[in-house]
Amino acid sequence: MEQTDSEFFHNFRRELIAGAEAHGAFHLSEFMETFSNELIETGFIEGFELCHYRAQRGLRVDGYWFNDDGELDLFVADFDSREELQSLTQTEVTAAFKRVENFFDASLFKYLFDNLDETTPEYGLSRQISDRKDFIRKVNFFLMSERALSDRMQTINGRQVCDIEATHHIWDMTRLQRQRSSRGHKEALDINFKVEFGNGMKCLPAHLGSGACPSYLIILPGEVLATLYGKHGARLLEQNVRSFMQARGKVNKGIRTTILNEPGMFFAYNNGITATAQDVEVEHCDGGLAIIRVKDLQIVNGGQTTASLFHTKRRDKASLDGVFVQMKLSVISPGDSEIFVPKISEYANTQNRVNAADFFSNHPFHIRIEEFSRRIWAPAHSGSHRETKWFYERARGQYVDAQSTLTLGEQKRFKAEYPKPQMFTKTDIAKFENVWDDQPKWVNLGAQKNFAHYAMRIGKAWTNNQDSFNELYFKRVIARAIIFRWTEKMVSSETWYNGGYRANIVAYAIATINELCKRADKFVDFPRCWNTQEVYPQFADALRKAAKFVNDDISEPPEGISNISEWCKKDFCWERIKSRLTELESDMSTGFFKTLIGIDELKTQQRQAKKVQKLDDGIDAQTRILEVSPQRWSQIRVIGSQRRFLSEKEIGVIRVAERIPKKIPTEKQSEVLLDVLKKANAEGVL
Repeated sequence: MEQTDSEFFHNFRRELIAGAEAHGAFHLSEFMETFSNELIETGFIEGFELCHYRAQRGLRVDGYWFNDDGELDLFVADFDSREELQSLTQTEVTAAFKRVENFFDASLFKYLFDNLDETTPEYGLSRQISDRKDFIRKVNFFLMSERALSDRMQTINGRQVCDIEATHHIWDMTRLQRQRSSRGHKEALDINFKVEFGNGMKCLPAHLGSGACPSYLIILPGEVLATLYGKHGARLLEQNVRSFMQARGKVNKGIRTTILNEPGMFFAYNNGITATAQDVEVEHCDGGLAIIRVKDLQIVNGGQTTASLFHTKRRDKASLDGVFVQMKLSVISPGDSEIFVPKISEYANTQNRVNAADFFSNHPFHIRIEEFSRRIWAPAHSGSHRETKWFYERARGQYVDAQSTLTLGEQKRFKAEYPKPQMFTKTDIAKFENVWDDQPKWVNLGAQKNFAHYAMRIGKAWTNNQDSFNELYFKRVIARAIIFRWTEKMVSSETWYNGGYRANIVAYAIATINELCKRADKFVDFPRCWNTQEVYPQFADALRKAAKFVNDDISEPPEGISNISEWCKKDFCWERIKSRLTELESDMSTGFFKTLIGIDELKTQQRQAKKVQKLDDGIDAQTRILEVSPQRWSQIRVIGSQRRFLSEKEIGVIRVAERIPKKIPTEKQSEVLLDVLKKANAEGVL
């Protein structure tokens, strides 16, 4: 049943309060983080840094993000912990945007930073705006409101602020509700080629038969593609392609050279792009058909081509008049998108076999972690007799969707089993893991870049050894989640904390603990944290000292660097922290080092966990094979022999499956049969 506006608001407010308590954050901070995470997930923004500042002279800002291509996102909040849903008027919208525009203007031209404390986030932001004034080509203003607009206006386009191109975006409770009610699908782009470019895009239909999805071949002008990317940015890219590009991030030199030197040969040299849409509007024109309108255009292969066209035009002032790109466009309904879009993207990206684009939400890694999270009970917290579970949200919106059809009593039981503070997402798991296993700077680079880096790393590890991702791994992930979230709350409560750079402090504090452990050839006892569901006292004391040490270090960036958050994204920041760790080590209690475990104990735990996972995999394979009838196996064997996509070994194993239940395939035979099912599916037999 769909929620009313008021019900959605009250549920949102309860989640906000619970989240603030779980993370040790102020309600305003939690509000901004909640909204920004939603926008990051759906591709509206690349990242978010909290920065709350307001002055009596009509200046306010609540967050920001500097993009690599000369864009700046500035955020302002309309939040007052209201207990009931209220209306947001056009006058109040204008006033809110005016305050954040004033902050931008004062930073750009009036040296606002001269009047600010150098250790605060607002100083770093204001100084950075001033320093980058010649490089900021566009500023995007976002208003995030806990109220509801009285009409449907969401974006104010077509004007400049301080002689710089500007866009204004409004996210209120109504828009957030629409976004979440889309069950994991982001708010769709609606592109009208006639309105934006004066005419439709000529196309050829490329679908035959009633069973084929509508597909079109289009010769798209490079100018059109670059303009679309300039306007919509990463929203134009399918999520996994967007993540992959976050990890790569550089303009393709070959594409740039062709645009500059041989624009007429671009079509011949380039492989083109593959895209999907929810719906298209086509009309007859001179010489054939033209696509007039596209709903939710998403590029699933060719993101680098698209971005390179845009950047080469902007940076090199290149003309795209003679540049054309081939586009293959498939129309996929929203209900089928989760099944078919990943396949289209996977098959279109075969030249990059291990990358973030392969790491979809239905990747076996995510499915396994989700299965663990629904099955494994976590020990009761200290002082409690109730065991709980940690809910892994493999696809966005699963936690809310799981409760949508429950009665109030059932919802209460669900939340008792899966408390909201124990829900975690793909970007969360990337954050929990990367601070331990990789350079912590990735966590400071934002959720999308951090996840992209994690995806490539884990994608390779999964290919090499799936059994490493077992129950022990899952429990370690949860232990790291407990440590990360405890450290967030701890930092917020420390007397030395001035309200800024918490994310940076947390990431580097945990990383310094890990570095000290490596130097001692020891490891944190994660099973202990899992068994108690808390950070034990000696570890907590070490984290407090590490957090204070990191705060003191990053608060003094090198000369010439004014923004501490930007400093924390650089390799040298982590290198400098590591070079000074002797000071922290001498301050550490010997009690903490006595709680660490050695390599032999760790390897024993891992070997046992791999054995159990291998056994579980075998049982799971047998279970799935037994779900297929003997008659179906016979059909697959006959067709597979006719089409010659089965080996002699596979045919022999299928004959065993045809004798079920008199003969049960072994675990190894079941694994062969699983591969047969994949082949049969690819051949259209299933």
